[in-house]
Amino acid sequence: MRNLFFILCFAIFVPLANHAQVSQGFGLKVGLNYNTNGDYFNTVEMNTTKPERNTGYHVGLFGKIGQDIYFRPELIFTNTKSDYNSDTFEMQKLDAPLLIGCNIFGPVSILAGPTLQYILDSEFEGIAIEDIENNFSVGLNFGIGINFKKIGIDLRYERGFSDNEATFIGKNTISAGRLDSINTRPEQFILSLSLLL
Repeated sequence: MRNLFFILCFAIFVPLANHAQVSQGFGLKVGLNYNTNGDYFNTVEMNTTKPERNTGYHVGLFGKIGQDIYFRPELIFTNTKSDYNSDTFEMQKLDAPLLIGCNIFGPVSILAGPTLQYILDSEFEGIAIEDIENNFSVGLNFGIGINFKKIGIDLRYERGFSDNEATFIGKNTISAGRLDSINTRPEQFILSLSLLL
């Protein structure tokens, strides 16, 4: 059974190797994010709520410089959502991953590197959040990609390096004069479709 598995893999991947994406240049990418942010702290109830994952999206540009080992800078607009019980925290940001890629076999490559993140806007169930500790933060982005000529598909994991607290007046905290907070540090799985122009 194991030999049959290896024969099938060989039969599938060898023909694909002839169609690997080896071109340089720039292109467009779009995709979905399955993400979560950090904990929500309610100052009235004095409790912490863990977020549930939600689906967001991204669209942007990328470049590719090099062949077997290459540099892939990207500039991406990202919309993320996290659910906290019946409430939703939504954030829009610019991401700039600076990735090093390596072709490991035919059309398959691995990518890894830092990602620079700049928060454009955030909202928690209709409440605009203006007081974010740092609009600019740094994270790590890594994953695997499959490329066929000018079309690529990749799956990556991204995680912010440090906590980044956003504070706001919650629904029940106005009279108390206290601020609720959400940790905006992202953690997400990113599925992308790219087209090299």
